[in-house]
Amino acid sequence: MDKNEKYLLWCSQNLFDADLIDELKSICENDAEITDRFYKYLSFGTGGLRGIIGAGTNRINVYTVGKATQGLANYLNKNYKSPKVAIAYDSRIKSDVFAREAAKILAANNIKVVMYRELMPTPALSFAVRHLNCTAGIVVTASHNPAEYNGYKVYGEDGCQIANDVADAVLKEINSTDIFSDVKRMDFNDALNSGLIKYIGEDDVRAFWNAVSSQALNRDISNKENLKIVYTPLNGAGLRCVTNVLKMNGFSDVTVVASQEKPDGHFPTCPYPNPEVKEALCEGLKVCKSCNANILLATDPDCDRIGIAVKNDGDYELLSGNEVGVLLFDYICKTRRASNTMPQDPVCIKTIVTTDMIYPIAKKYNVRVIDVLTGFKFIGEQIGLLEKCGQAGQYIFGFEESYGYLSGTHVHDKDAVNAALLICEMTAFYRNQGLTLIDVINSLYREFGHYKNVLKSFTFTGKSGFEKMESIMAELRENPPSNINGKAVIAVCDYLNSVKFVMHNSNKEKIDLPASNVLKFILADDISIVVRPSGTEPKLKIYISVVSDSSDNSKALADSFCEYFEKLF
Repeated sequence: MDKNEKYLLWCSQNLFDADLIDELKSICENDAEITDRFYKYLSFGTGGLRGIIGAGTNRINVYTVGKATQGLANYLNKNYKSPKVAIAYDSRIKSDVFAREAAKILAANNIKVVMYRELMPTPALSFAVRHLNCTAGIVVTASHNPAEYNGYKVYGEDGCQIANDVADAVLKEINSTDIFSDVKRMDFNDALNSGLIKYIGEDDVRAFWNAVSSQALNRDISNKENLKIVYTPLNGAGLRCVTNVLKMNGFSDVTVVASQEKPDGHFPTCPYPNPEVKEALCEGLKVCKSCNANILLATDPDCDRIGIAVKNDGDYELLSGNEVGVLLFDYICKTRRASNTMPQDPVCIKTIVTTDMIYPIAKKYNVRVIDVLTGFKFIGEQIGLLEKCGQAGQYIFGFEESYGYLSGTHVHDKDAVNAALLICEMTAFYRNQGLTLIDVINSLYREFGHYKNVLKSFTFTGKSGFEKMESIMAELRENPPSNINGKAVIAVCDYLNSVKFVMHNSNKEKIDLPASNVLKFILADDISIVVRPSGTEPKLKIYISVVSDSSDNSKALADSFCEYFEKLF
């Protein structure tokens, strides 16, 4: 069935979402818009679905969510005797609608559902899966994407995003499901009355707060109540959990950014609600200046990522995801060593695109570093493996450069509630010594080298953009360059074919990681470049990592690589 046939099929259906009917009518004579909505089905990857809200097979709507949920239900019923699914959702447009739709479909397939009454952070979903003995979990969110996006992530019984083999099995079921005729639905209230759908209770919400609070490392830090904190949930799901956990742990001076306090999927003050982007923090920085705050915390809409700004010499300076990760890792290590709570053979887990600065710090504290593919699900998987071996206590920290952190095993995903608590504790600890986090990161740079990590993203939209990204990756894989920006390429790591190719002698080494469409170029002078298509956005991402003897030199070197790729793409 071609895209025009799909369009006509959708137009012929008695759709129960009026927004979809109106949208289909509005594009009836626009071939480009019909193509973009119907040239393919929205991809279901290891993280589930993510796309623009709207009508069509290449959009997220009650029907594409329904098809995915029916496929998941079929998989669960084939592999488990009495499956049970936890559901959470954030503040995005139609998140609550999609969550209820998923619950109705699961109930119609005789699968029990437990769902939060109100929007909750993604880590609270990961927690609920294991806390409530569920078989799987669903969270409706598009994380930090622009307002026109939404998504649907699936978790396994381990509280981690589903593994590749499970995702493949679920996808097989989805592909064999007709989007209109095969999806079962049950009235939501009937499912509630029958007990197939139940709401997650307040005690379980507080259990999550307590689990996060158990990760505090130094409960006796003085002057916590005097640390001036400004917090913005960016109109997302973090407000209740973050503010309550901070107050439970003695951080009582918390000012919430009023313009970004209430849930609002239109994100009126920050169209791109990503704490990695300075523009998203502008409202919070205004409040910081007005109340002379020590630190700004900003969590993304589903509250699994966190960005910060720190008061420094009368102004506020943003720290990168890598810098916050390095600060937290060093703080955790020194605090555990001082309190004699460092485990035997401690483990830190990071992604391959996360700063290499972790290695010299880990060496100082005798911590073993495990590298995994991009995506926190791979960190969660490693935590699960440690748990299966009875070695969960060895895990002390995991992080990724894209502002995701986790210091405990209470969840198997990044947790901005956990990170907010640790960041405030760390800030108070150094503040009592007359130091800011800027002072501390500069001290670490002097000790270990001036590492600079830059992410360049190039957007390729629509069908033609997708094909262009595919051709770029194929060309780099089949004909790797011998030098990049004048620096010799020493080796190429091809994670799709699980091989490392050494240029000077043509040796090949096996890479023991799951196959993934990622290339890493190891260059002279300890420079590395990682190239990967985003799994959730129409972007080609290039991660640039350099190190030098000064901040100015490392910045100049990184800038030269940015200019090189800007000219190339």
